[in-house]
Amino acid sequence: MPAAATFLPTGAILHSLTVGGRNIVLNFNTEDAYISTHNPCHFGATIGRVANRIKDARINELSGAAWELEKNDGKNSLHGGVEGWGKRRWEKIDDDHDDAKAGKETYRLRSGHLEEGFPGEVEVTVAYTVTEKEGKVEVDMEYGARLVGEEVQETVVNVTNHSYFNLSGLPTIEGTEVTLSTNLHLPLDPGGIPVGNSAAPYPGIAANTPFVLGPPGEPDFDDCFVFADAHADPASVPIDTRGLPLRVCGSFFHGSSGVKLEVRSTEPALQFYTGKYVDVPAQEDGTPARLNRAGFCVEPSRFVDAVNREEWRGMVVLRKGEVYGSRIVYSAWVEKKKAVDAVYRRGPG
Repeated sequence: MPAAATFLPTGAILHSLTVGGRNIVLNFNTEDAYISTHNPCHFGATIGRVANRIKDARINELSGAAWELEKNDGKNSLHGGVEGWGKRRWEKIDDDHDDAKAGKETYRLRSGHLEEGFPGEVEVTVAYTVTEKEGKVEVDMEYGARLVGEEVQETVVNVTNHSYFNLSGLPTIEGTEVTLSTNLHLPLDPGGIPVGNSAAPYPGIAANTPFVLGPPGEPDFDDCFVFADAHADPASVPIDTRGLPLRVCGSFFHGSSGVKLEVRSTEPALQFYTGKYVDVPAQEDGTPARLNRAGFCVEPSRFVDAVNREEWRGMVVLRKGEVYGSRIVYSAWVEKKKAVDAVYRRGPG
């Protein structure tokens, strides 16, 4: 019987999540393949120092200075830069028998001052706790980070997990039923940076109303969805959200397998991505090719480019003596198969 979930030190990666005998996350067969390919699509990776994009790869003001970052997404910085935390090797620190028995694994990383251009030395941990009961598998991810260096008095942190889900085992995610808990999104420019500071309803999508992912472009997402309370009062989002209640970001179902996934988090936003840029060839270790829409991502996190927006920056600026924190929970199980009766809802290209 395979473990319900497995992890790797490279990138503190969620390597597998097995439900009803089916692994529902995209991965490589071996850790060596993550290293040799440089994991270009971030399969399962812990993303930081800052998830998502920073405009023009520049922090306009932090600790009294501007900071130029590595550009790795056109003119922007994406997911922490060329290397980022998802491509680093983390230290596994929970060798305690009780932790192992409880299904817990913890990884730690030191990120140095000016890595990828980010100021300050940061220590970050991710603790994975896996539970399995009556066919339901749950992976609870808890993140914590501190500014430990003396170089600056503040830095920026925004961490998430970048797993791609495929609930059916088919080549694409076509036929996946999606229910998002919010339809408010940040309208983006062509480079993926928010236009202004206001959210708007996503065309054709209603909160808590199912729709189905069809062929490519029907619909096609790489968008940051935000919760109404956080958008109305972004200053109320603490740097450590772990004291907030978990809330559902979205639920997902595929009729061919009967697999149901629910994503919960303490975070104010989530990036929903349907994998249009996935293009990974087959590997020598037997990993099959993964192409356009092979999987979808749900990345709970803070707002995009928040450090450069006065109204939003409090949710990502970590000061000396403070602790950054967040939680993400993946829950998956097999439901009785049912016909998917939601209709296609087409969003913009």
